[in-house]
Amino acid sequence: MHRLAVLALMLAIATVAQPKIVVATDHPDGRYAPGETATWTITVTADEQPAAGKVSYDLRKGGVTTLAKGELPLTDGTCTLTASLPEPGWVLAYLNYRAADGEKPTPDYAGAIFGAEQIQPSAPEPEDFDAFWQAKIAELHAIPMNAQLTPVETGDPAIEAWRITLDNIWGTRIQGAFARPKGKTGLPAALVVEGAGVRGLDPRGVIARARGGWLAMHIIAHDIAPDQPKEFYEELSKTTLKDYPRFGREDREKSYFLRMLLACRRSVDYLTEQPEWDGKRLLVTGGSQGGYQSIAAAGLHPQVSHIIISVPAGCDHTGQLVGRQPGWPGWNTSNPTEIKDREATLATSKYFDCVNFARRAKCAALVGVGLVDRTCPAPGVFAMFNQLPAPKLIISMPDVGHGGIYHSRRGEYERWNRLWQDAILKSEPVPVE
Repeated sequence: MHRLAVLALMLAIATVAQPKIVVATDHPDGRYAPGETATWTITVTADEQPAAGKVSYDLRKGGVTTLAKGELPLTDGTCTLTASLPEPGWVLAYLNYRAADGEKPTPDYAGAIFGAEQIQPSAPEPEDFDAFWQAKIAELHAIPMNAQLTPVETGDPAIEAWRITLDNIWGTRIQGAFARPKGKTGLPAALVVEGAGVRGLDPRGVIARARGGWLAMHIIAHDIAPDQPKEFYEELSKTTLKDYPRFGREDREKSYFLRMLLACRRSVDYLTEQPEWDGKRLLVTGGSQGGYQSIAAAGLHPQVSHIIISVPAGCDHTGQLVGRQPGWPGWNTSNPTEIKDREATLATSKYFDCVNFARRAKCAALVGVGLVDRTCPAPGVFAMFNQLPAPKLIISMPDVGHGGIYHSRRGEYERWNRLWQDAILKSEPVPVE
């Protein structure tokens, strides 16, 4: 009997529901004018019933500087929190729900952006930004493209697909997949670029795009074989490519992102040379690190006509200079003992900042930004977006973070994504309202 009681208690503990926290802004997009007051309604439930307890908060300007701290008691499972900024900027609230003193808190976040259209880059660009990248592109063009294509079975006689490699700087290769509708011309082209991490590449993605009418290419961010077992990539992420975003961050000639971004330039070059391309429509798309590469591709290649990106990295590397959290990979925010030369890292980061690539883009842009994203924070994304030419549209998602923490307005971004891609396929103007 004693054993049964213990087992019943263990089962009861295992099935206790985790509290569910829902944070809603009074403005659906989480955007406010400077001086306006943002109000969040915080609702906590347990077992689908209103929870008791309290929510502590830490309101931080720019995600960094604490404006206020406190605790809010729940009434019928609900409380409200307010914040305001007199100037353009971002407020991020760190929330913790606790049912009773001594219990482990349940964290969540709330975000709001003020004067979003007025947010500017945190530092001036290097005077030789264009000269540097023009020299790098010339260095790339001095290397033969050397396209190597290995056929891939598509299961569809109307679609052709290949594994592809192109030569890049430093003796490296660009690796990916390429597909097209067989016998078709006048096609829009699409380059898909990868988020952060180390993984392979399934060609079924570009095959599906080709089936939808695209001349499609998808590349890995690294020079690695695309078709190895999962364990292969896990080992690389623990060894050779561990912490790759910080490789060479103190020298613009050695940054890991130099070859990555030039890989995007070369891949766009390859697509523009295909006789099936219509010479007009060229989309680059991706999320997070893929958003970073997309913006850079548009800044480095004038024939990119559209970018569609979500929670883009690489924005506002120097954000800490003006009291805001910079974007991934956070080159300048590491423990000081990890950076050999902080001034050199700061200087290098400016050559790889998306706010500077955005100034040079000639494309239409659809951008999704999360207001509780602590990896690719909102102010840097808006600073980048404000440099882009029109037409452009930003979908502000107040309850969206990073790494899959997507909630209500993520669906709205996906809806606009589909509308934009449909418009591109039909050679129609992209909708912006």
